[in-house]
Amino acid sequence: MGRGKMVTTHRRRRRLTLAALALIGCAAVSSVAHAQDDLDRFQRQLERIRRDTILEVDPNVPLGQRTFVDYGAYITVGYLSLDDNVDENHVLGQYEVFPYFRLNVDGAHEFFLRGRVGWRDFNEGDSFDGRGDERIDPDLDAGYYRFDLARSRAAYEGEQLDYNVIFKGGRDLVYWANGLVLSQDIDGVTVDLSWRNDIELGLIAGVTPTRTVDFDASRPKFDYNTRRGFYGAMLSKAVGAHRPYVYGLVQRDYNDDDPLVQGPVITNFDYNSYYLGAGSSGSFGNRWLYGAEVVHEGGTGLSNSFSGDSIFIEPIEQTEEDIEAWAANVRADYLLADVRRSRFTGEFIIASGDDDRVLSTSDTFGGNTPGTDDNAFNGFGLLNTGLAFAPQVSNLTSFRLGYSTFPFGDGGGVMSRVQVGTDWFLFYRTDDEAVIDEPLLETADGQAFLGWEPDVFLNWQITSDVTLSVRYGIFFPNEEVFESDEPRHFFYTGVTYAF
Repeated sequence: MGRGKMVTTHRRRRRLTLAALALIGCAAVSSVAHAQDDLDRFQRQLERIRRDTILEVDPNVPLGQRTFVDYGAYITVGYLSLDDNVDENHVLGQYEVFPYFRLNVDGAHEFFLRGRVGWRDFNEGDSFDGRGDERIDPDLDAGYYRFDLARSRAAYEGEQLDYNVIFKGGRDLVYWANGLVLSQDIDGVTVDLSWRNDIELGLIAGVTPTRTVDFDASRPKFDYNTRRGFYGAMLSKAVGAHRPYVYGLVQRDYNDDDPLVQGPVITNFDYNSYYLGAGSSGSFGNRWLYGAEVVHEGGTGLSNSFSGDSIFIEPIEQTEEDIEAWAANVRADYLLADVRRSRFTGEFIIASGDDDRVLSTSDTFGGNTPGTDDNAFNGFGLLNTGLAFAPQVSNLTSFRLGYSTFPFGDGGGVMSRVQVGTDWFLFYRTDDEAVIDEPLLETADGQAFLGWEPDVFLNWQITSDVTLSVRYGIFFPNEEVFESDEPRHFFYTGVTYAF
C-alpha cells in the first residue's frame, strides 16, 4: 500500500510538473502567436496598399511595333502608423525600389522582370517580430515569359484565329474570380485557352515564392519561408454581359518539416485543402457592375496540439481531421457616369467558423479540436477587410459601403487627377461562439457584432512620374467582445516616383 501510494504520488507530481511546464509554455506561445497575428495583419495591409498604388507597366503593345523595350524603376517612400490589438502603436518608415525591364516582340512574345529591394525603419521597440529595423531582401518581385498564339499567327502569318492559347511561365500575381480563394504570387505556369472570346479555360500549376506570408501565423518562419502548391482549373462562358464560371483548386502544404516546439508541446503543420467554387461577373446596363463568388472548402488538416482547462494544460497527439468549410463574396458598383467619375460600391463577405477551435480561426496551434471536423474557412485571397481591423476572412461576416470620386472633374490639369473616397465597414462573427484571429473576452460567446470602421483614402497622380497615396482608418471595437475597447488607428502615406 505504501509503495502504491508513493507511485501514485510520483505520477501526480509528474503530471502537475508537466502541466505547469505546458501552461507556462502555452502561455508564452500564445503571447508570441498574438504578436505573429499582428505581424500577419500588418503584412497583408501593406500588400494590399502596394497592389493599389503600384505603377503597373501596360502589357498591351500595338502589333505595328515589331519590338518594344521598356525599362526603368520606381521608388516608393512610405510612412505608416498603426495600433495593434493590445493598443500599442507601431511607426514605420518604408523605402522600396522596383527596377523593371520588359521586352515585347510583335505582341506575341513578352519578357518581363521586376525586382524589389528596400528597408524598413521602425521606431525603437515598434517592430512586430522583435528584429527591429530590417532590410527587405533583394528578390524577384515578378518575372515571366508570356506567349500569345493568336497574336503570333496574326503577326507572322496574317491569320485570325477563332481560338487562342496564352501561356505564361515564371513568377507573377495570380488572381482568381473575386479574390476570395486565390490572390497570390506564384512560381509556375498558367495557360489560358479560349474559343471565340466566348468560352475560356484557365489552368494553373505552381508554388508560392519562399518569402510569401502564410495564413497560419503560428507556424515558425511563416512570414519569410512559405511553400504552398496550387493546382487548378477555371471554366467560364460569356452569356451576354455576364460571365459565369466554375473552378476547382487544390492546395498542398510543403511546410510540414518545421514543427513548433515550446516546452512539452510540439505542434506539427500539414494543412492540405481543396476549393470548389462558382460565380459570375458582369454588368447590368451601363451603370451596374458586379462580381459574385461562392466556394466550398474541403481537405484535411492537423488538429490542435494541447488540451486542458484553466488548471491543467497537457500536450496531446495531433490527428488529421477533415475540413468542411464555405465562404461567399458579392461586390457591386454603381457608376454615376458624371464628369467626376463617381461610383458607389457595396460588398458582402461571409466565411464559416469553427466553434471548437481554441485560440485562432486560422492557426494550427490553438486550432481545431481532435476528433472533429474543421469548419473554419481559410483561403489564400486578399479581400478588402478594412485598414485598421483587417481580419482574416475566416469566421467573418462583413458589410462594406464605399464611395469614390475625382472631385475636380476631368477638365485637365494636375488637380483633375485627384481621387478621394471612403469605405464604411460593419464586422460580425459568422459563428458567434467561435474564435477569430485575435484574442476575445471569455464572456464573448453569443456576441456576434465585432465593431465598425470608417476608412478614407486619397490617390493623386501629381505628374506622370509622381503619385501620392494616403490612407486612414479607425476601428471601433465592441467592448463586450474584445479585451480592449480602445479605437485602433491606421495611417499610411506614400509617394511613388517612376523613372
